[in-house]
Amino acid sequence: MNSIGSTFEPAATNGAGPKQTGSIPTLKLSDGNEIPMLAFGLGTALYNGESDLVVNSAVTAIKTGFTHLDGAEVYGNEKDLGIAIKKSGVPRSQLFITTKLWTLSTSVGAAFEASLERLGLDYVDLYLVHWPQIADTPEKLQQVWAEFEAIHASGRAKSIGVSNFLQEHLETIFKTAKTKPVINQVEFHPYLQHGGLVDFHRQHGIATAAYSPLTAITKAQPGPVDDIYAALARKYGVTTSDVALRWVIDQGIVAVTTSNSDQRLQGYLSKIPNFSLTPAEVQEISHLGKQKHYRGFFNDIYGSSDRR
Repeated sequence: MNSIGSTFEPAATNGAGPKQTGSIPTLKLSDGNEIPMLAFGLGTALYNGESDLVVNSAVTAIKTGFTHLDGAEVYGNEKDLGIAIKKSGVPRSQLFITTKLWTLSTSVGAAFEASLERLGLDYVDLYLVHWPQIADTPEKLQQVWAEFEAIHASGRAKSIGVSNFLQEHLETIFKTAKTKPVINQVEFHPYLQHGGLVDFHRQHGIATAAYSPLTAITKAQPGPVDDIYAALARKYGVTTSDVALRWVIDQGIVAVTTSNSDQRLQGYLSKIPNFSLTPAEVQEISHLGKQKHYRGFFNDIYGSSDRR
């Protein structure tokens, strides 16, 4: 797979997107590990889903060619993901498994052990603090991160990072961190670009991952990017979903998506590696997207006009 450094600049500014080799590119993280830039997510459609549905969907994704599987404690399906990994027959070493910490009913270490047990794994490739609100004070958030660093040092999480963090939350853990997060996974699509957050990530060697990258298509229509998505889909002979995912990847951002459709998953893996948007096209989608604001998650925490 093609590797793109974690300092990769968006195509819209440096004129160079990921080189395609017929497979999903990988992004080199600041710790030297590589992460596939298209992930099959087990949240949203599979959140607390029926066990058979989750297992079958994950097995299909793996057999289709997805190697990056994005799970979480709060999704309620880590056990099903573990079953799917074994059922797929694909060697563990060929997969990239992410899970996330949601609650602190006991300790970070105990929660991590419970996740490993449910997954049936000895280690995960990436362990994330799922949201900064897991801690009610800056000091507690710093302590959570210190415990993540200990897990990383043990080798049972090859990389560690965060999710749903704003710049202020990252700056809080920077004050005491021995190791910075390698990635921050956030809701990211044309209607929620988070101001200067992605640039802040790049300045500090932190990769960005995007969940809900298809929001402009699945939840927020009609909108200002509808026409350009459709035009680019016609130009490249792909779907509008392919265009939406490519807009993310061409900015050096990991895209996390999901589907219960075998055909759609196969389409992603056959089409997305074989085309890329021009810098001008990436920039135009970004520009049009800023004309509308839509947040699909955490609206109880952030105000309706908060674009961070």
